[in-house]
Amino acid sequence: MFEKPVQRLIDELTRLPGIGRKSAQRLAFHLLNVDEGDARSLAQAIVDLREQTSFCTRCHNVTSGVECSICLDPRRDHAMVCVVERAQDIAVIERTREFHGRYHVLGGALSPIDGVGPAQLRIDELRSRIGAEPITELIIATNPTIEGDTTAMYLARRFKPLGVAVTRPASGLPVGGDMDYADEITLGRALTGRRDL
Repeated sequence: MFEKPVQRLIDELTRLPGIGRKSAQRLAFHLLNVDEGDARSLAQAIVDLREQTSFCTRCHNVTSGVECSICLDPRRDHAMVCVVERAQDIAVIERTREFHGRYHVLGGALSPIDGVGPAQLRIDELRSRIGAEPITELIIATNPTIEGDTTAMYLARRFKPLGVAVTRPASGLPVGGDMDYADEITLGRALTGRRDL
């Protein structure tokens, strides 16, 4: 339907989350009409992202070094670890300015239907951290979905016997929603009023 380079870009854009065929077409034609320097800058930003970032060896947050800036910050409370599903969830929690500990990114949530079990998540890495670091509390900040709640309960059963307090953010987060859509005040109150699992 379109010239080959345009169609290839449309096909690649539709592979991105939340981008359907119509949105991909609009983006492709927008990029076709922008200044060449802007288009090249976007392409270079994508290349730089892939070449200059990796995942923190401790918490699996995005970093440009071996460990992320949060793990390297000596002012953070090393005894508290907030467990999240994805690295982008860290930014949502950080915007609340209510949490001053460290993080652990699981890489998803338990979902047997999708073939995601404990072995597919970074649960063993979290267990290793509990043995090696002075962690006394895990705040399980998985999304308030069936998968997120299942993951939270699994983690509570696994880590409470080790003498670690396992808490979950209090109400305020919409059930079935994504943490990306929670405002800072709601998420901040949820973290402050967390409860035992």
